[in-house]
Amino acid sequence: MSVVILGGNERMVCKYESICREHGCKAKIFVKENGAIKKKIGCPDLLIFFTDSVSHKMVLSASKEAKKNKIPVAKLRSGSAFALQNALQQYIKGEIYID
Repeated sequence: MSVVILGGNERMVCKYESICREHGCKAKIFVKENGAIKKKIGCPDLLIFFTDSVSHKMVLSASKEAKKNKIPVAKLRSGSAFALQNALQQYIKGEIYID
C-alpha cells in the first residue's frame, strides 16, 4: 500500500516513515510545498492531510488531484505519530470511511 502525507512537522518525517513501514506502507511525505504537488503525488492508495500544518494552496491542489484520480483522503487535525498510527490502523482494517 502506498501513502502520501501532506503537512506535519519536519522533525517527524523519519517517525512518519517508520510508522508507515510498520503498517506495510510505502510513504511519500511533503512537509512543505516545493514545486507542483500534483505532479509529485502520483496515485497512492491513501492521501493524508495534517490540517494543522499544511498550507491552503497545498490542500487545494492535492484535493483536486485526489478527486480526479478517486484517491481516498484522510484529514487529521493533529500531526502526531499517534494520529497517523490510528488512521493507518483504521484504514487497513476498513473500520472508517474516508472521503
